[in-house]
Amino acid sequence: MLRAGDMTTATTTIPIEIVSWVTKFVGGDGSGRRLFDEPLGQGATVRSLLRGLTRRFPELDAALWHGDQIGEHIEVLVNDAVLGVTHSLDSRVAPGDRITLLGQYMGG
Repeated sequence: MLRAGDMTTATTTIPIEIVSWVTKFVGGDGSGRRLFDEPLGQGATVRSLLRGLTRRFPELDAALWHGDQIGEHIEVLVNDAVLGVTHSLDSRVAPGDRITLLGQYMGG
């Protein structure tokens, strides 16, 4: 017989996908994709999830953040929408959401 304390509950996570040249900051070769599942704690926001990930990758931290804001060379998408359209850094994140870090490209 199982008692309430005997059951293990799965931790809900939010996928953070790192794409293109940004992968070089998380152990990749600067191409393709890398996927990380970040734990979804109570009250988690886009900012808190990104801070959790970048604490483990100092090079990504330096490339992504400019003070307390996102720098200009990496685009953050939440559910395929650019940050600022439907979400801000301080928007709450819920099960089923996903975050993508995509390197901006310049050219002409």
